Amino acid sequence: MATLHVDVVSAEEQIFSGEAKFVALPGESGELGILPQHTPLITRIKPGAVRIQRADNDQEEFVFVAGGILEVQPHRVTVLADTAIRGKDLDEAKANEAKKLAEEALRNAKDKLDQAAIQNELMGLAAQIAALRKFNSKK
Repeated sequence: MATLHVDVVSAEEQIFSGEAKFVALPGESGELGILPQHTPLITRIKPGAVRIQRADNDQEEFVFVAGGILEVQPHRVTVLADTAIRGKDLDEAKANEAKKLAEEALRNAKDKLDQAAIQNELMGLAAQIAALRKFNSKK
């Protein structure tokens, strides 16, 4: 059985490292599916879920990323994430509370630069909540 080595790394820590049969994640131009022997590729990734089908037990690992860079080689996938959180560590209540606070901050923002930064944060939180719901629906 062909596999590929997957590393998911954030600025804080290594989130996942292991062998996989398949990886899916949100690329800049749409959802990417990566199998062993994939053509080499470097692209930006959008906030969303990285799904890794493990080679050792067929279970799916789930990691939320808030954006970053993807490098694909025929036998290796590397995700360099701005922020990465293991699916089991995501907290929907905290994410919803952060979203409410960001929406309030957006209503009170005085200039366009602040509004743009807050809207970017809101998009990341919305992606995190959507990814979390998808993760929870597969349990």
